[in-house]
Amino acid sequence: MKLGTREPWWREWPLALAIVALALAMLGHGWIVSAMEQPALLVVLLVIICGVILAAAIAIVRHAEVLAHRLGEPAGTLLLTLAITGLEVTMVALVMSTGSEKPTLARDTMFAVVMLVLNGCVGLALLLGGLRHHEQQFNLQSANAFLVMILPLTVLGLILPNYTEATPGPTLSKFQMVFLSVMSVGIYSVFLFLQNHRHRGFFMASGEAAEAAAPELEPPSPHSTYYHAAMLGFYGLPLVLLAKQMAAPLDAIVSKLGAPPALGGFIMALLVLTPESIAAIRAALANRLQRSVNILLGSVLASIGLTIPLVIAVSLATGRTLMLGIDPAGTVMLVLTLLTSILTFSLPRTNVLLGCVHLLLFGAYLMLMFDR
Repeated sequence: MKLGTREPWWREWPLALAIVALALAMLGHGWIVSAMEQPALLVVLLVIICGVILAAAIAIVRHAEVLAHRLGEPAGTLLLTLAITGLEVTMVALVMSTGSEKPTLARDTMFAVVMLVLNGCVGLALLLGGLRHHEQQFNLQSANAFLVMILPLTVLGLILPNYTEATPGPTLSKFQMVFLSVMSVGIYSVFLFLQNHRHRGFFMASGEAAEAAAPELEPPSPHSTYYHAAMLGFYGLPLVLLAKQMAAPLDAIVSKLGAPPALGGFIMALLVLTPESIAAIRAALANRLQRSVNILLGSVLASIGLTIPLVIAVSLATGRTLMLGIDPAGTVMLVLTLLTSILTFSLPRTNVLLGCVHLLLFGAYLMLMFDR
C-alpha cells in the first residue's frame, strides 16, 4: 500500500458490529434469560456472540500486525502476542467472576491453550509448512528460551496443585497462590528482558536483523502508529464486555447438552487463539517459521504467565474457589505434549512428520475431553 492511500472507513465494520451486539445483549437481557430454556435458541445465541468476538479479534490482529511490522522483530511479535493474550486473560477473569462459581474455568482454559497451541497450531503450521517447503529452519535458541520458561510454569500451575497438602483437592493455600503469582510474574518479566534487550538475536532468524535495520519503503498502512494503538483499545473494550455476556449462555449450553465442563474453557481458548493461529500458519506457509515459533510459543508462555496471577487475584479478591490442578489423564497429555515439543524444537529443521505427531496428540486431547 502506497503512502497517502486511504483505507475505506467501512473496513472497521467489526467494531460497529461489536458495539451493536453489546448494546443488544445488554438491552435484551430478558430475552437472553428466556432463551436459556430453549437449547436451539441458546446455540444460535452463542454462535452469534462467538462470531462477533471472532470478527473483532481478527481486526485486533490486523492492527497489531501493522504495529508489529513497524516495530520489527521480536518486539512486533511480542505486541501481537500480548494483544491477544491480554484479551484472553481479561475474558477469563470476567467470566470467572460472573454468575455462578466456575472454579475450573481458568484451569480448563490454560490447559486448552497449551493443547491447542503446542499440538493443534504447531502441528498444522509444521505440516503445511513442510508440505510446501519440505524442511524449514528456525533459531534453536528461541525455542529453548520459550520452552525452559513454559515447562516450570505449566507444571507448577497445572500439576503441582494436585500434590500439595495444605488444602484438599486440586487447590492451593493463600500463601501458595501468592507465591505462584509472584513466581509467574517474575519468570515472565525475566523472559521479556531477555527477549527485548539482552538476547534479541535469539528470536530472529538469520537475515532478519539486516531486514529490520533496512529503511521501511512501503508502510503496510497509511494510518499513524497512534491510530492503530488506539484501535486496539477501541476493539478490546466491547470485546471483553461481550465475553461477560457470553458467560451465562455458555454455562447453560454446557449443562443442557450434557457436554464436558472443560468445553467452556476450550471454546474460550479457541475464540481468542484463532486469529493468532492464522497469522502463525500464514508465516509458516511463507517460509518464516521463526515468526510462527515466536507467535505460538510466545502465546503459550504469555497465557500461562499472565493468566495465573490474574485469576489468583480474582479468587483472593472475591473469595471464589480456584481449582488449578488437572486430572490424571490431563497430566499424562500435558507431560507428553511438553516432552514432544522439547524433542521437536531440539532439531535444527522441521518437517511434515513432526507436524503429524503434534496433530495426533491434539486428536487424543479432543478424544479424552469427550470420552474419559
